[in-house]
Amino acid sequence: MSHKPAQTHFPVADFIKHRWSPRAFTSQPIEDDALRTLFEAAAWAPSAMNEQPWQFIYAHREQTEAFQKVWNCLLPGNQPWAKNAAVLVIVLARKSFSSNGADNRHYLHDVGMATANLLLQAGTMGIHGHVMGGFDLAKTQQEFGLPTDLEPATFLALGYVGTAEQLEEPFRSRELAGRSRKPLDEFVFENQLSA
Repeated sequence: MSHKPAQTHFPVADFIKHRWSPRAFTSQPIEDDALRTLFEAAAWAPSAMNEQPWQFIYAHREQTEAFQKVWNCLLPGNQPWAKNAAVLVIVLARKSFSSNGADNRHYLHDVGMATANLLLQAGTMGIHGHVMGGFDLAKTQQEFGLPTDLEPATFLALGYVGTAEQLEEPFRSRELAGRSRKPLDEFVFENQLSA
C-alpha cells in the first residue's frame, strides 16, 4: 500500500495529503544523492534567529554495524519493523544559541520544522518516513557521545513503501488502518481560546 491519501475537509497540497508514516519498507536502498536532497530540504526550514539548531546522524541499512548501533537505541515497539528501513536517522536538537550560549526555547519547534521539510521533500521523491519517539534517550546519548547541549529529539525510519503483508501484528493492522485527524473546531479558535 504505497498511497494512503488524507481525506481532508478543505483543499490542501497533494504533497501534504500523500505524506504518511508507513512501517513496511522494501529492500530498495536510498541513494546518497537522494538522501542529501532530503537534508538540503531540512536545511531550508525557518528557525529562530536563523540558528538552525538541527543535526542528523544517519546510517544506511547496508552499513550493518552503524545501522545496528542506531537501531539498538530504539525501544522494542519500533525495532521489529524499523529494521527494514533503508536508512535510520537520529534527529538532534541543540538547546542553546551558538552565538551567546543563551537558552533557545524554540529549539524543538525549529527542529520539528526541519524534520517536516525533510519528510515533505521525501514524499515528492517517492520516499516515506516514519517519525519515532520510542527510543532510549540515555542510551542514545551514551552510545553517540552526545554533549549535554545536544538533545535527541526523534528518530526517523526512511525508505520506499513495502506491503502491509510483510509486517507482523500489531503492525500489519496499523499499516492498513485508515487515517484521521481531529476536526478543526477542536484546535482552531478565532480571537480567544474556547473552553
